[in-house]
Amino acid sequence: MGSLDTLLAAHRAYLLGWNIGVAGGPDLPTYRSEVPHATLNGVLRVAGRTPRDALVEARRRLHGVPRVWWVGPDSDAGTADGLLSLGAAEIARLPIMTVTIDAAAKVPTPTGLHITETTDLATFVAAYARVSGIPAGALTATTEREKAFTGDGTVLRLAGRLDDGQVVGTAVAWLSHGLVTLYFVGTQPEHRRRGIGAAMTRAALNLASERGARTAALTSSAIGEPVYRRLGFRPVGEFRILTF
Repeated sequence: MGSLDTLLAAHRAYLLGWNIGVAGGPDLPTYRSEVPHATLNGVLRVAGRTPRDALVEARRRLHGVPRVWWVGPDSDAGTADGLLSLGAAEIARLPIMTVTIDAAAKVPTPTGLHITETTDLATFVAAYARVSGIPAGALTATTEREKAFTGDGTVLRLAGRLDDGQVVGTAVAWLSHGLVTLYFVGTQPEHRRRGIGAAMTRAALNLASERGARTAALTSSAIGEPVYRRLGFRPVGEFRILTF
């Protein structure tokens, strides 16, 4: 299993792939996509700065866009409490989960679901945006940022389509730092409870394994955690997601 530091570095590398602003240094890395959706702009860690100093600088870099603070094991102890004392609100706690790909459970692909890599970014983004809460008015900007995505790794985008071509499931596999981290794993609401999310996750693991990855990681929402646990993922840390 990869070290937690490596998992966190891979996570930072993915979100920095969205950045078109000032990234800063390792003490306060930030990413700014210009997409009006909080999780696509934010602060990735605070190391060696006081919360107040970090807040002043982050506000300068991220002014005008919704954003979040990812406060996890790679931030200084006390960062979350310090930001809360300055007026931040905690909006979620997300477990950081990992699994050795060879040990992950096998799951069936639902009848009529076809999972393949996709380059049809407009359709792909529209599907994950609906699940992730990205507003319809931001679809063009999000698609353009997907097209321009750059980073120290490889992005694999998987779409789960029904026989009629409708995209009902999505997953992004980010190969970096010797492992795969997963993003935008989602199922269209009217097609949930059919095993699509598990099948999308398993397909992403299979594809990453073919590319040489041995460990997978992700951050999970409350709705997704039971699915990932059934696949064998286990928590190794936590992000506290804050906003101002």
